Order: sequence, then C-alpha cells, then structure tokens
Amino acid sequence: MHKTRILVAGAGAIGSVVGAMLHAAGHDVTLLGRRAHLDAIARDGLHITGLLGTHTIRGMHLADDPSRLDGRFDLILCTVKPYDTASIADAVSKCLADQGVIVSMQNGLGNIEALAERFGFARVLGGRVIFGSEIPRHGAAHVTVFADPVAIGPAPALHGGCSSELEACAAEIASLIDSAGIAAVACADVMPVIWTKLLYNVALNPLGALFELSYGELAADPDLRAIMDEVIGEAFAVAQKLRIGLPFADSSAYRETFYGKLIPATATHRPTMLYDLKNRGRTDIDSLNGKIVELAERSGLTAPINATLVRQIHAAERATRKGSSR
Repeated sequence: MHKTRILVAGAGAIGSVVGAMLHAAGHDVTLLGRRAHLDAIARDGLHITGLLGTHTIRGMHLADDPSRLDGRFDLILCTVKPYDTASIADAVSKCLADQGVIVSMQNGLGNIEALAERFGFARVLGGRVIFGSEIPRHGAAHVTVFADPVAIGPAPALHGGCSSELEACAAEIASLIDSAGIAAVACADVMPVIWTKLLYNVALNPLGALFELSYGELAADPDLRAIMDEVIGEAFAVAQKLRIGLPFADSSAYRETFYGKLIPATATHRPTMLYDLKNRGRTDIDSLNGKIVELAERSGLTAPINATLVRQIHAAERATRKGSSR
C-alpha cells in the first residue's frame, strides 16, 4: 500500500482527521460526508488543529452521496455512527476493490458483524480508536485527546479463526496510519481492545451526556463514580462470561487503570454522545450499554444499571426530538 486509494466513509470528527493525515502522507483519499462540511473543505481546505499539530489539507476527493463515488478503493475506513453501519455497507458495497479491506473504526459492538454481512469476515478488520476529536466549524477538526495508539486487527472469535493474510493486512494498514502521523499498532485479535474501550465508554458516555460533565468531573462526584463502578462491574462480568481475553484479572484491576490512567489523560473531554444528544436527538447508546444489556440476557446474566442508563438516554433522545419539532 505505497500509495493507497482510500475511502473514508463518514467524514465526521474522527474520519476527517484520519482522512486528512493519510492524504497529507501521499495517499489518494476520498471523504464521504455531509455537504456543508465538504463544501467548506472544497473552498478552504480541511484545517486540522490540536494534538496532531496544525495542518491545512487540500486536494482530497469529496462526495456527499455514495452515488457520486468514483471507482473502487483499496481500503475503506468506516467511521459512521454504529446505527448507520448496515446502510453505509450497502451503499459502498460495490466500491471495495477485489483485494480490498474495510475497517470499522467505530465505537461499540456489532459493527464488525454488520460489515461482514455485506463483505464477509475475510475482508473486514476492526479498529480501536481512542483519540478524541471535534468539529468546531465546517471544514475544521480539532484533536482534543490522544490516550493510546489506534489498534487494527481481525476478530477471529467471530468467525472461527483468521487467515495469516488478514493479519498481515492489519499490520500493513496499522503501519500506513502510523506513518501518516497517527500512532497505530496491529494486533492479532482486536476484540479485547475493543472491549477495553467499551468498558470506558459505557461508564462515561451516558452519564457525561445526561449531566453534561467532563470525564474528570464525573470521576470526582462520589455518587456518579459509584454508578460507574457498577456499570463497569456488569460489563466486565459479561466479558468474562463470553471469554473475552481482557488484560485485567477482574473489574477492580480495570478500575485502577480507568481512574488512575485513562481518566487523567482525558479529564477535560466530554463525550460525543453529549453532542449527538443535543444536536441530533440520536446517540450510539444501543451499541454501547445496550449491547451489554443484550449480551447479559443471552448469557444468563443481568445488567440493571446499564439498562437504566439506556432507558434514560432514550428518554433524553425523545425529549430532544420533541423540542426540536416545536
């Protein structure tokens, strides 16, 4: 992949940053996104600021509708919200080259499976993204936090094994992203790192959205901290039941890392779920805490605290939509 033809399917905050940095590194990048954002990029370039430096990237191909995509791509990076994964997979199904690969760079669970329904597991990789970005205005993206390298890898447990070719492809894509200035590593099984981030998201995102607090503020409140402890405990029990190879002996060990390392590194950050709730009236709660509830029920467990947060976010979504329709 010396010069790779890349489609970023979902030019939001994360997709814009990744696409811009890859294009600046010499790859042929197309952004698929919303018209207002793309119009600003076409006019003035894409302005990247924050922890990855200051850049103005020009010359990317831009499309606000899948029907306007030109040709086929060696690599598709799927960065849409989880509830749009199936529809975007259908929309770009004919855009992936014969030897191409699509990578889910999304929060939550179920995205890899949704992409595999369209492309097959042999052409799908997962990505754990744990840097934060926001779009302060159309045509710009600001990187706010960078906790760990992007992790790229297959999910062998989902389809009974993994080919050496797919592992090699994951290593190549991780190297491609890393060489573009975004720290990235390959892994043989992406699911443990996705689950590790899921534990972080299910604790912080819904409470941050409901109370409009930063991650540091959530951890500093004793009552909210107690709720997060219970959310993590329920999710960790599900992961253990499913035999996910988490790098922690128990939920207590994870919480030491959560409060001691992860939150300090992202203390001022607020979840994108807050932005989505206030501006769209729709969030990715069902792919986060909702998946914990679903998998707990399948496994003979219960997750009442996660279930309560799902209900609260759904109620808040309805209230936002009702308010915007007045």
